[in-house]
Amino acid sequence: MSAKEFDRMFDDGEDISEYLDFATARHLNLEPKRVNIDFPTWIVQGLDDEAKRLGVTRQSLVKLWIAEKLEARRHAK
Repeated sequence: MSAKEFDRMFDDGEDISEYLDFATARHLNLEPKRVNIDFPTWIVQGLDDEAKRLGVTRQSLVKLWIAEKLEARRHAK
């Protein structure tokens, strides 16, 4: 099957699952990439306080806030 035919089937809402290998399927750009960021102590404490209040980890809070900011910026363009 050509890519053009596959795209047409997808765009038309046809079932394309028989053409996919779900064992090896993955989302693009979702693989974690480690980054290190140095923050002043007061920022870390503020992050920890807010994370505790929300019942999430510091890492989850930072990822959520950054994702929200980037998403808002994407929609503002």
